[in-house]
Amino acid sequence: MRWYPKGYGGTRRDPDQVKRDGWHDEGVLAVSVDDHRLTWPERELVRQLGEKLYGPRVETRESADV
Repeated sequence: MRWYPKGYGGTRRDPDQVKRDGWHDEGVLAVSVDDHRLTWPERELVRQLGEKLYGPRVETRESADV
C-alpha cells in the first residue's frame, strides 16, 4: 500500500521549509539570533525582541552576573 495519511510517510520538510510555511500560513516567525543571513542590526533587533517578550537568555544572565 503506497497511500499515506497526511503527515505520515513521504518526505520530510527541511527546517527552513517548516519556518517558511509557519510564516506564510500562521504568521509565526522563527528566527535564530545567530542567523548568518541577517546583518548585525537585524540580529540585534531579534535579540532585543526576544528579551522583551521572553526575558534574557541563560547565557546573557550568566555573563551579566560575572
